[in-house]
Parts: sequence; structure tokens; C-alpha cells
Amino acid sequence: MNKKPNFVLILADDMGYSDLGCYGSEINTPNLNSLGETGIRFTQMYNSARCCPSRAALLTGLNPQQTGVGHMTSNFGVANEFDIPAYQGYLNQNCTTIAEVLKSSGYTTLMSGKWHVGGGYDLLDDSSWSPGDDEHPVPTQRGFDKFYGIVTGAGVSITHVHL
Repeated sequence: MNKKPNFVLILADDMGYSDLGCYGSEINTPNLNSLGETGIRFTQMYNSARCCPSRAALLTGLNPQQTGVGHMTSNFGVANEFDIPAYQGYLNQNCTTIAEVLKSSGYTTLMSGKWHVGGGYDLLDDSSWSPGDDEHPVPTQRGFDKFYGIVTGAGVSITHVHL
């Protein structure tokens, strides 16, 4: 019986292709280099200039606009003021995440870190924010068995807006 391979998928904000030693950087990254030497490295890729669309593309294998995250999700109210589906600000139900595919193949899935593809969050009025509803999907609704992190783009689990 063949054992299924383990998957570790890393997305790091604000990191360039040549920032890791396994891609030729002079920066010392021995542990990541080891993963790169023994695993699979991406050498052809697409990336958006912003983190939300890049996350959506990596999670789904689609262009960001196909996922509904063609631009940043908003922390100050409505992210999609023009009501365009490609820019709705959260992963739509027409796309499948890598976690959903892996889970359906018998894998246990976990995400740690920043989700940031689950709809806008108004820092000035959090009463309109409902994590887990259709416009604010959370990782456990998109194939991850466990999630440890933040669902918004910034902050900590306890955010004090008014000082």
C-alpha cells in the first residue's frame, strides 16, 4: 500500500521569488532550503500585487477574479461598492480550494495564520460582520478541518479600535 505524501503549503506575505536560498538568494534559509530540496518547488507561477488575490489564487488554482477576490477585502466597510462578482471580496462557491480537494481524498487539513479571503470587516462597525455567513466564509467552511489564526487581514484575536 502506498502512503500518501504530506503537504505543507506556505504563503508568506511580501516575499519575493528570490528571497529563499532554494531559489538562489544569498539570504540564509536552511530549513526552507531543506524543504525545497526534498519536496516540490513551484517554478512557474502567477501572483497578484496584493495579498488577498494571491491567497485566493494559491488556494484555488484560479485567477483571483474567478474566485471573487479580484482585489483586497475591506477593513472599512463594503469591499465591492460596484457589485461586480469578480470583486465581491470573498471566495465564492463556484471555486474549490486545495483543502477541499485534499479532504475529499482522505487527508486531514489544517490552516494556521491569516485567512484574509473571507469578506470585508468594518473596523468602525463590527456589528455588520458575521464570520461564517455566505459573505464571510471561514477556513473550516472551505475544507480545513482545523484553523488557528485570524480571518481578517490584520490585527490580533482581540482588537481594540477605540482607545
